[in-house]
Amino acid sequence: MTGTPEDPHLIAEPAPPRLAVGAAVIDRDESEPRVLLIRRAHPPLQGAWSLPGGRVEPGERLADAVLREVFEESGLVVRVGPLVEVVEIIEPPFHYVILDYACERTGGALRPGDDASEVALVRSDALGNFGVTDAVLRVAMRALSLV
Repeated sequence: MTGTPEDPHLIAEPAPPRLAVGAAVIDRDESEPRVLLIRRAHPPLQGAWSLPGGRVEPGERLADAVLREVFEESGLVVRVGPLVEVVEIIEPPFHYVILDYACERTGGALRPGDDASEVALVRSDALGNFGVTDAVLRVAMRALSLV
């Protein structure tokens, strides 16, 4: 809490940024590669379509966090590839620093779970139809070229 002599009101300090991972999961089982999107069930960005991901747990390696988050939110199993980009989400009171990785689907059955209310495998030319952010589109397109 902070305050000054001129402003005696106490203001809550913002929470420190949280480390998170995201996954641009590429599925090449069809003739056209598809990208995994999840509809977020909880804040921040509740109701928006995005890439799967979430917080890194204490003592958890980044790749393990990616594997866990993708499976929890979508039921898919992936191979974690290279880091694509670092993205920040600042939507007070939330502040996440997200390490987005390119991933390739290796198994699992698609189903929404955990923080996802819906899941979809979407062709790259249809990503805009889901109202994704510029960051999601940029990360997904780059991951398609890496995986």
